[in-house]
Amino acid sequence: MRYRSPIRFAERTYWNVRSQGLLPDRFLKAGRGVIHVGANKGQERFLYARYGLKVVWVEPIPDIFKELQSNLTDFPDQAAYNCLIAAQDGMKYQFHISDNEGSSSSILEPAKELEYWKKINFPRSIELEAISLPTFIRANGLDPASFDILVLDTEGAELLILEGAKEILPRFRYIQCEAANFEVRPGCCQLPDLDAFLSKQGFKQAGRFVNQRSAKGGRLWDVLYQPA
Repeated sequence: MRYRSPIRFAERTYWNVRSQGLLPDRFLKAGRGVIHVGANKGQERFLYARYGLKVVWVEPIPDIFKELQSNLTDFPDQAAYNCLIAAQDGMKYQFHISDNEGSSSSILEPAKELEYWKKINFPRSIELEAISLPTFIRANGLDPASFDILVLDTEGAELLILEGAKEILPRFRYIQCEAANFEVRPGCCQLPDLDAFLSKQGFKQAGRFVNQRSAKGGRLWDVLYQPA
């Protein structure tokens, strides 16, 4: 799910980050640049610009990507790329596109999400071929030293992306992911899965805040990780 606006983002409170002086988005102040996978229309562009960050946006849906490009016209330090990031190069997926301006689109099959959130339909899908994050960085000639924050908002596919990026994860100062404590979609990663995986990669939770709550008590968080 997306940050609704820079203002609402700034009003949210991390449970643990407060004690580290990073609240609410102060961790961005420590960064050089952001790779944001699952860009949608670049809703956070103002927030990133406020901190003077270089930004690489990755958005897989072609028509949403065009809107993203248009939205970045006045942001010279922010660039958009149209591709799908997952674990393996060359893997093909049916990408399910939602009718809420594409913001709930995913490579995972839509299912229980419709029971928990407002009604969302998935009227179409397109076949996309994925690449891993390291391949994306190399193929586009990006300087890894310029980007030390990774943001993943990929509707349950976050762990796939991280698994394909193990070789470069130590380069990041912060990793922010969306995660739930219930199965929003079949096969989606959940918070314990992210914690376990990133712990093995040398990261720990720096904080989290509730993004949404389901009618059945489930929670959807934005979770911040930093090196342990």
